[in-house]
Amino acid sequence: MELDPADLQLLAALQRDSTQTAQELGDRLNMSASQAGRRKQRLEAEGYIAGYRAYLSPDKLGLSVEAFIQIVMATHTEQNAKHFVRLTKTRPEIVGAWTLTGEADYLLRVYCADLAALNMLVQQVLLPHPAVSRVQSQIVMERIKPDAPLPL
Repeated sequence: MELDPADLQLLAALQRDSTQTAQELGDRLNMSASQAGRRKQRLEAEGYIAGYRAYLSPDKLGLSVEAFIQIVMATHTEQNAKHFVRLTKTRPEIVGAWTLTGEADYLLRVYCADLAALNMLVQQVLLPHPAVSRVQSQIVMERIKPDAPLPL
């Protein structure tokens, strides 16, 4: 299905604040609340809207260290990949994981309480994993642009 300008405006508004009511969306987009609500339901049903969630403050939750960790695999087997992916899904500190082209095989985004917790994750969890050959971490000093809405 092709998205029209009103659909794109609705998606942009929801990316900024997904808690808006149908009335608020309608007012913002110059349509009735029922029109906005029906469009929103359709976009959800068609999979354009994958879900809703609250963005929490890592600092308020005591997660003062954010880092990106590059992983190079020891060998590239299906079994190693499955085991490593399973690890990424079971560790709560790992909040994002991507496969990459280039030198590293995976990029992990992690949040830890402190440097000691990050060190424990690297030294006791990632490096000993049989699929892992090399680990390189970069600690975030300052977030200059938070996760932004998708460009529409």
